[in-house]
Amino acid sequence: MISGKMMRILVVALMEVRSYLRDKADLAFSILLPVAIFALMYGAFSGQDQFNGTLHLVNEDKEGIYSTRLITQLESISSLTIDYLSPSDADAKLEKSDLLMVVSIPPDFSSKIISGQTAELIFKQRGNGGQEGQVVASIVRGVAGNIDRELVIQNEVKNNLADTDISREQIQIAVASFIEQEQIAPSVSVIDEVVGEDLNPVTSFLPGIMTMFVLFAVSLTAQALVAERKKGTLERLLTTRLSVGQLFTGKFLANTSRGMVQMIILLALAQIVFRIFTPLTFLQSLVIALVFTAAVSTIGLIIGSIARTEDQASWIAVFFTMFMSIVGGTFFAIPQGSVLETISKVSLNTYANNAFRTIIMRSGTIRDISFELLVIAGVIVVGMILSRVLFQAVLKGK
Repeated sequence: MISGKMMRILVVALMEVRSYLRDKADLAFSILLPVAIFALMYGAFSGQDQFNGTLHLVNEDKEGIYSTRLITQLESISSLTIDYLSPSDADAKLEKSDLLMVVSIPPDFSSKIISGQTAELIFKQRGNGGQEGQVVASIVRGVAGNIDRELVIQNEVKNNLADTDISREQIQIAVASFIEQEQIAPSVSVIDEVVGEDLNPVTSFLPGIMTMFVLFAVSLTAQALVAERKKGTLERLLTTRLSVGQLFTGKFLANTSRGMVQMIILLALAQIVFRIFTPLTFLQSLVIALVFTAAVSTIGLIIGSIARTEDQASWIAVFFTMFMSIVGGTFFAIPQGSVLETISKVSLNTYANNAFRTIIMRSGTIRDISFELLVIAGVIVVGMILSRVLFQAVLKGK
């Protein structure tokens, strides 16, 4: 059975949460704004590690063997889209500057290769062809160079085996087989190694944006506390069976519950869109969210207790939130060994963001973020003591 004291505390908390859920403007600020900002950042920074371009191609050797081979290899490149044009359309678009680069395969491209002559690809461009056009041109040159090397190898093998009974077709098949094996298991491979932090928009921005807006929203509840004190609402509540401690605890639970509602919705949306959680990591993220929102709740109570006006509470909350968010690595990675890294250690967001990133990236479990959780838990203890003292002192000064 729940005691009468606990029931009164829960009633205070429940009334605050109901008020929050009924306020559409407050809900929109708490949920839609962080979603919108994250969407903008995700769109701005995602997919920038891979080139995607369009090859504007005129193929006048449509039945040619080698033009077909060239186009087949170009179509196999996932980052390249081919836009086929007629010669007249290509010339007209180049003339109007609608296009800056067009690659043309002449009618005699394949026949020249078969007859042992030098075949040519024609690159038509305006100016320097544009940055995308230059990259596309280098890709086309690379594919054409691969075909050229294959032909050189075939000719060398044919010349060396000219006095044997091996047919030309057998030589072509053997050379093609060796080249295919080399492509599957090349003698020299290229390894991409990322130096520094890999800019994954989800892991880079999602934790910071969630913690920033929860900190901002819960801290702004200090305004409500100041307003209730000025209007005498807190004093009237104390004329009921509520004690100062029960009122304080109810406010603390209300702020924590409000932050958890916001966190649960944001984490659920992240899972629906990005599929970044397993059931276990989602629960671990909820644990981080609960500890963080409890710490933030105490901060909101401190701000509400020391502020004398609603404007003061607002400015203190905004300054505190922005400082904690900026030095906490919300918008950029903190360089290791820098002065900023030292300053970031005073930010509550630093520990929450690190904990969330560890779980989201699945680079650790709840045990691996025990230090971060202990630091945040320490903030809860200190914040509860300080806010309780200030909350009581303000009421006695009425």
